[in-house]
Amino acid sequence: MAIAMSYWGRYEFGRQLSLALREREIVILRTCARCRCEYEWGVHLMAFADRAGPARDEVTSLTRGSPDDPCWTAGRQAMLIRMVDALHDSSNVGDDLWWSAREACDERQLLDVVRLCGWWHAICFAARADRADLEPGAFRFADVAAA
Repeated sequence: MAIAMSYWGRYEFGRQLSLALREREIVILRTCARCRCEYEWGVHLMAFADRAGPARDEVTSLTRGSPDDPCWTAGRQAMLIRMVDALHDSSNVGDDLWWSAREACDERQLLDVVRLCGWWHAICFAARADRADLEPGAFRFADVAAA
């Protein structure tokens, strides 16, 4: 199964993805937090936080907050969070959000957000159902709760 999934995953981590690294990680971290997948959330913070650059207040917001939190000064980043939340809550992006997002992103980028979020839902489902052990040294949800 991992081999079959690797083709899609290769795109999500490859240069063809139309989102910047920071945007990709915002989508992944929010998706993992909403799915309550501490394993993938922690691994991504451990592996990509230095390069993707989320500040502590942004990590807290992605984990426990909302796109309206004051740390999201760039409208595009808040829009990404809104899209993830909509997909998580309803498996859809409503027309108003879609057309609003089109002001910040082109259609390919929006489709990449949808597919990236879906891919990480699948990864989170597998990690949680498989009872993946947390990686030593990876961040924990409790680290954010203590913030």
